[in-house]
Amino acid sequence: MTIPYAGVWPVAPTPFADTGTLDLEGQKRVLDCMIDQGVDGICILANYSEQFLLSDEERDKLMRLSLEYVAGRVPVVVTCSHFSSRIVMGRCRLAAELGAAMIMLMPPYHGALLMATEAGTYEQFARAAEVGLPIMVQDAPLSGVELPVPFLVRMAREIEQVAYFKIETPQAAAKLRALVKMGGGFIDGPFDGEEAITLMADLDAGATGTMPSALLPDLIKPVVEAHRNGQRDTAADAYARILPLVNYENRQCGLRACKTVMMKGGVIKSDYVRHPLSPLDPATQTGLLELARELDPMALRWGR
Repeated sequence: MTIPYAGVWPVAPTPFADTGTLDLEGQKRVLDCMIDQGVDGICILANYSEQFLLSDEERDKLMRLSLEYVAGRVPVVVTCSHFSSRIVMGRCRLAAELGAAMIMLMPPYHGALLMATEAGTYEQFARAAEVGLPIMVQDAPLSGVELPVPFLVRMAREIEQVAYFKIETPQAAAKLRALVKMGGGFIDGPFDGEEAITLMADLDAGATGTMPSALLPDLIKPVVEAHRNGQRDTAADAYARILPLVNYENRQCGLRACKTVMMKGGVIKSDYVRHPLSPLDPATQTGLLELARELDPMALRWGR
């Protein structure tokens, strides 16, 4: 009997040189650092990996490098989202060939107004399932696509590979609770995301996993483990301690926080983000590092 994936599965950032080119050696160091953080799995090519700023050639190169370099040390979920079902299928097949453990998909959308119907979304996920890997549905506001709980449960019941759900919508805990209740045994992995900004509420609602950034998974994992072991007070105390940094990352920095901390920690050489994203304001960076130094996450000292 297969044990469902659970725990802490952070998103790997994509490091660039100051010129904006891929830093492939830096990517290896990112992956090593994440494994040393004690993660249960790694997600690559997600939004926090700046996937929307990568060429198709760069995506394929990073997918191949990451899966070959991790080499089964931890399972890897590959984000394969695209509006085109044809492109999704190509990405899913390559991920499967290279040894991915799971794929993650957002519903088909392009911009603010071009999005698939429920039927189109269902069909795209069903086609992706033909590859045979477990699928995590990423339910995030970025897509602008509403995914009602009954629809998510329908996919879980009718498409065998659709068994994991990353819920990042407002009132995520309520949606997770309804998903777990309505989906029952068809829901192998209710996860949250959004840098774990609502983690305690989501764990209380039945989440068994979380997909934060790679900034502090070593400090998030004790929260998840304590909660899983029935030690809710211990989990709440640990979460309260890290919440100011989680909040600052989520509300002030976004994906740039992890790259900045990893640069300061010697994991990568540069915290460059590709245009039209802009670097952190110096005052914001100072505030981030002050909070990080108080907690001493591994990413802030791994390469020192």
